[in-house]
Amino acid sequence: MANLTGNNLRFVRGILPFLLAVTAVANAEEPVNFNRQIRPILAESCFQCHGPDAKKREAKLRLDQPKSTASVLTAGKPTESELIARILSADPDTRMPPANAGKQLSSAQKTLLVRWVKEGARYT
Repeated sequence: MANLTGNNLRFVRGILPFLLAVTAVANAEEPVNFNRQIRPILAESCFQCHGPDAKKREAKLRLDQPKSTASVLTAGKPTESELIARILSADPDTRMPPANAGKQLSSAQKTLLVRWVKEGARYT
């Protein structure tokens, strides 16, 4: 292996910040997209009880409408959002979706929902 001296060392020192920046940009996650990433999770696991069907709706909560979710979401603050507290709860009496719903969120889905709230819980 060649020694890094003189011009080679200056080149490496000069290019390293650029390579690190390019790597960081390449690895940066795109913002969460509600329609592509969040809506399918909610439709599969939440809309049965918290969706458009008024006859089946629980707790007067519609997760398909931003106005309705204001009571359970604090945009940008997942630690202050009841929705996040419920999906992450270890207590089976408060965890959502409930065990009797037959639906479970995966760790990846929970992480995505937390990211979505952290990014502002936009419905766009």
